[in-house]
Amino acid sequence: MKTVLITGCSSGYGLETARHFHTNGWKVIATMRTPREGLLPESDRIRLVALDVTKPESIASAIEQSGPIDVLVNNAGIGVVGAFEPMPMDTIREVFETNTFGVMAMTQAVLPQMRDRGAGVVVNVTSSVTLTAMPLAAVYTASKMAIEGFTASLALELAAVNVTAKLVEPGYGPTTSFTSNGASRMDGLIPEPYRAFAEPVFAAFGETAVFTVESDVAEAVYRAATDDSGRLRFPAGADAVALADAQAR
Repeated sequence: MKTVLITGCSSGYGLETARHFHTNGWKVIATMRTPREGLLPESDRIRLVALDVTKPESIASAIEQSGPIDVLVNNAGIGVVGAFEPMPMDTIREVFETNTFGVMAMTQAVLPQMRDRGAGVVVNVTSSVTLTAMPLAAVYTASKMAIEGFTASLALELAAVNVTAKLVEPGYGPTTSFTSNGASRMDGLIPEPYRAFAEPVFAAFGETAVFTVESDVAEAVYRAATDDSGRLRFPAGADAVALADAQAR
């Protein structure tokens, strides 16, 4: 039985991905900053583990508790939407600590065991903001674009030790708690000079007819984790697939 460790399982894409792997017979290490019972089915194949990807000691403890890991899914992430000019550098650093450096730290923590076994998969979840320029998302986009480049390069060197790296690129997910979770970071980020630009952008979010749901991402992550074709990128959700297709043309 294979084991997957998934970060950011308290809600949204991570939670649904944990359910999906469990349904497909995997042992699931579902991590979150504060584990909560009742989120996932009672099963001897599911283990909840506390993990803060920004803290080295938390990463080390989670890896020690998890045992051999066949697949790492770096899903944990935080969002911020707003104009770049007024954004505090503390907020920018906070976004990068989780979305970029947290992914790198988790990857570095699991690679020794995967290299020793000569097998393993790292799946990094980014975003469709990497597929086309989107307004009021400069910092979030930068944090995810960094992981796109990181993963593409990493995949080349990991091939030498029979470990693979993959990217999953979800589209806009209005059914997740992405916006509410980042609300405090967004206060004051649309000052008056940018208001006329921002208002139609936010209005368009509420009128989106094609978007991504949690199951789209869970299925894409599972495909990436079990893929042996050498494919790197897996867009998730109808909107992300459309953007990826347009980019390919």
